[in-house]
Amino acid sequence: MLEEQLLDPQRHDRNDFSCGIAALDIYLQRYAAQQQRTGISTTYVLVDSDQPATILGYYTLSAAEAEREQLATEQQGKLPHHPIPCFRMGRLACRQNQQGKGLGRLLLGLVVSRCLMARTHVAAWALIVDAKDQHAADFYRHYGFKDFADKKLCLYLPLGTPAR
Repeated sequence: MLEEQLLDPQRHDRNDFSCGIAALDIYLQRYAAQQQRTGISTTYVLVDSDQPATILGYYTLSAAEAEREQLATEQQGKLPHHPIPCFRMGRLACRQNQQGKGLGRLLLGLVVSRCLMARTHVAAWALIVDAKDQHAADFYRHYGFKDFADKKLCLYLPLGTPAR
């Protein structure tokens, strides 16, 4: 069974992970645990409960903000003129031998779910992502992400009105 877990360097084998993009592999192997310890970002991994040390995919979350003027015109209307609180998904990657099996979609769903849950405690209007390339940007657009007006390959997903 697949499980989402907080990265635990003692339990999860980061050095065995390869998604085919060196920057994403190196981040997980060298920097994810350090940035988690210092409060820069939090990394969640997807594992199979039968092999919990093997990371199938991962994503990172941190706090962010966006300027109203960067958003689509139709969304600016009721937003304030000061920075808009958001979440940032800094990275999302799937193990190379698991790509094409829907894990990216699953991870993205877990990200959005976690953001909606966190929003019950800390306000945030959208989820921001910096796509690594055009292929990644197209992946996010497929799931409803919108382009920022002035940032190439930077996209956002409005999280809707919070439930009360």
